[in-house]
Amino acid sequence: MSSQFRYRGRVVTEKEIAFVRQLIAENPGASRRRLSTKLCEAWQWKQANGVLRDMVCRGLLLLLDRAGEIELPPVRFKTLNPFVRRAAPRPMLIDTSPITGALSELQPMEFQQVRRTSDEPLFNSLMEQYHYLAYEQPVGEHLKFLAWAQSRPIACLAWSSAPRHLGSRDRYIGWSAEARRRNIRFIAYNTRFLILPWVAVPHLASHLLSRMARRLSADWECMYGHPIYFLEDDQTNRPNRSIKEVLGYPLTRRFRQLLGTTEPCSHP
Repeated sequence: MSSQFRYRGRVVTEKEIAFVRQLIAENPGASRRRLSTKLCEAWQWKQANGVLRDMVCRGLLLLLDRAGEIELPPVRFKTLNPFVRRAAPRPMLIDTSPITGALSELQPMEFQQVRRTSDEPLFNSLMEQYHYLAYEQPVGEHLKFLAWAQSRPIACLAWSSAPRHLGSRDRYIGWSAEARRRNIRFIAYNTRFLILPWVAVPHLASHLLSRMARRLSADWECMYGHPIYFLEDDQTNRPNRSIKEVLGYPLTRRFRQLLGTTEPCSHP
């Protein structure tokens, strides 16, 4: 009976498992990390931005090892998982005096993508202090934005990779399981949206989301090497409750065609 495994959307055949065994045998002194790097390079297993899918590959190797299909070398180093023992972001002192008035009085308003910048700790701190769900470290592809007005932060927005399965979203797009697996990366999910509590400006939320929709795809492509075709959000009444409503916003009229294809395509 042939061995076949499915891991993170990839089917691993008996022939590929044999290749992994050979790779381990040919590199007896290699660490688990080095083996996963070599395997990613051999399979050309990469993210859309060209970065090797090293962590995913290591998970696959561990799965095969636990199933008795391969034998990995002993673990050399045990590192603490930063997501398990993550210290809460530190509070930062900022001006919290009220900001009120008409939307036009806040102009010019600027957006700043802060992931991997010196202002990322400010974003994390504001989310930790003022969002009802607090700060949560994203995984996978994600971007963080600060909105500024009058030289002060007024809002924070976070976007992450979309959930793989969302029934109402999937029915609306009308894509197949294979198309979803290939193209889920072209959808961004609004994981956090915070207008700071001392800011009371009518229509600010809709203005921020509209501005965000116009620029997010370009920022995503700059960071990850691919655009975004569709945005989504969910509406809940209170924390830790089930999703009440799913909101979707196409960024192109061709979103169904682009998301529904199972063929490699160049970006429009």
